[in-house]
Amino acid sequence: MNPIDQLNKIFDSRIRLGIMSSLLVNEKMSFNELKELIGVTDGNLASHLKTLEDSGYVKVQKGFIGRKTNTSYSVTKAGEKAFKQHLDALEKMIRSIQ
Repeated sequence: MNPIDQLNKIFDSRIRLGIMSSLLVNEKMSFNELKELIGVTDGNLASHLKTLEDSGYVKVQKGFIGRKTNTSYSVTKAGEKAFKQHLDALEKMIRSIQ
């Protein structure tokens, strides 16, 4: 099987790659932490997070810190597995070119 066929279309976006990479190395992150780290607008980040959530790759926790709402995100087991498979496919693709 060609490594390119093993790539996951959900992770085609550089923003989703950034979100997943960030969440893999941090147990959970707030919306504002992700926004600042990746450098995108609220709307852009929200739409990409929604896609990842709908795919079952990211879990959302809503709560409060004092009186302010706080939304945090973490990677699901399925998301971790899918993202690692995507990275493995990228690595195989790169190796096959050399």
